[in-house]
Amino acid sequence: MPASAGILADRIGALEPSDISCRDTAALALAVVRDGVITGEGPTTKGRVHFSRALDADDAAWCARILTASAVEHQPVSRAEAETLFEINDAAAERSDDGMFDDLLAKAVVHHAASASGLPVPPRTVALSPETSIESWAPTQAVGVDIEVLQWIASQMRGKRRSNRTLMRMVATIVGAATLPLLPNVFDIGM
Repeated sequence: MPASAGILADRIGALEPSDISCRDTAALALAVVRDGVITGEGPTTKGRVHFSRALDADDAAWCARILTASAVEHQPVSRAEAETLFEINDAAAERSDDGMFDDLLAKAVVHHAASASGLPVPPRTVALSPETSIESWAPTQAVGVDIEVLQWIASQMRGKRRSNRTLMRMVATIVGAATLPLLPNVFDIGM
């Protein structure tokens, strides 16, 4: 763990959204959540029973609070934040969060993909909210979506034991049938 992540890990027991100062510290805070999911120990698991390789509603809530902190609310989700969410997804063999994390992951990745492609995205508190439908703001076609970003998403999803159906559906919608030949063997759309 980098020194800055260690300092953040020491503080995260009392972490407030105001402690997130930028997208880099948000990514570091998400790494602390990831480590708690992997080991079942650490500042994000204190005061509750938490098994290693398990993700529960509290873990999903930590991620949501980190991603919607006021310092980053009006910034697009960064690639580092999205990558750490993918790492959390990969680390969690057991789930007891009622799909909260899958919803957050899909919305955060699409938020990053759209913004990295130069498309407008709503503030994180709107886009990542469980009450907001991803279809209400996400791009609905490949026009303007950067192929490199789609390839990055594909590389994150390829060969994973757990797939995110919402993210797969959104990527299939964004990519569209005309663009799929550009990404051979990348997405298994028939989920």
